[in-house]
Amino acid sequence: MKVRGGIAERIALAAIVVAGIAVAVVAIGVLRVGSESFAALMVAAGDSAGHANEMFDASVTIVVGVALIVAAIVAFVLAAVFARMLARPIQRVAGAAALVAAGDLTARVPEEGASEIRALAAAYNTLADRLEEQEMLRREFVVNASHELRTPLTNLQGYLEALRDGVLPPEPALFDSLREEVDRLGRLAASLDVLAGAEGERPRPTVVDLGAVVRAAADLAAPAFARRSIELTVDATDGLVVEARADELAQVMANLLQNAVRYTPGGGSVRVEAARTDGGLVVRVANTGSAIPPDDLPRVWERFYRVEKSRDRAHGGAGVGLAIVKRLIEDAGGRVGAASDEAWTTFWFRLPTTR
Repeated sequence: MKVRGGIAERIALAAIVVAGIAVAVVAIGVLRVGSESFAALMVAAGDSAGHANEMFDASVTIVVGVALIVAAIVAFVLAAVFARMLARPIQRVAGAAALVAAGDLTARVPEEGASEIRALAAAYNTLADRLEEQEMLRREFVVNASHELRTPLTNLQGYLEALRDGVLPPEPALFDSLREEVDRLGRLAASLDVLAGAEGERPRPTVVDLGAVVRAAADLAAPAFARRSIELTVDATDGLVVEARADELAQVMANLLQNAVRYTPGGGSVRVEAARTDGGLVVRVANTGSAIPPDDLPRVWERFYRVEKSRDRAHGGAGVGLAIVKRLIEDAGGRVGAASDEAWTTFWFRLPTTR
């Protein structure tokens, strides 16, 4: 038989059925076994069996019947009350879930009641928190991505309109500027591909000398540090072997060094270290400059997250460099971290060693 209705009705019906079966068993026991026992006792005392049955029916049977009616009424009332008490928290969760489905991500439910109900409410609240956080990240991503795309597109539009109207002559320098803006859009698109997990034609991991990769990246970045009079110190020995994609490690180092160039004041210092530890191989890129606030430090690896948004944009950063570092390192089986105080800000990553 298919039972229709909500959970409260189902619980109430189940409780009534159980109570009815229990009462029926008691009634049968009293009316049948009790009747036989009563008759046997009365016959042993010298009374007739017929008179004994009449006495039993006139006293016990009527009492049992009234008790059954009262028990049925009480069972129905209590089943309805307790069923609604159990169903109410579940109905609250269902109602809050409907609000979330309709777009209200702030709907929460109190975590009270039985342990199972509390666990359900806590799981729902955690899910709603994650959904609200992801929605905030999505909106922030759209806003920042729109800004990063709008800047080069606006520049391209301005140059092209000036060329069309004859305001600017078609000189090589102008076309170089146009190419720079196109390259900027290309780099942003490539970065978004990495963050989205696009595999493309990624090569298989090979044995890589991490120390050589670090030194090569530092050599490429050295002119940028020199132009700002930033002292660059590199400590990366040979023999630091990992199994990874060499091009991706080079991109990781380039992003970390570009970040150091961007946020190290002129005349400051940058230290690059690669060393072997018990947990694997660790690379640290540390720079002097302003400390990152503790509340912002865990979020620096998020895509498009900026500690100082106006300053980052002025420096030309798209806000995805560290997010790409995190993605590539975790794909290689490693992890990343950051620390900051008034003296140094350090970004590091650790990779498992193969030897």
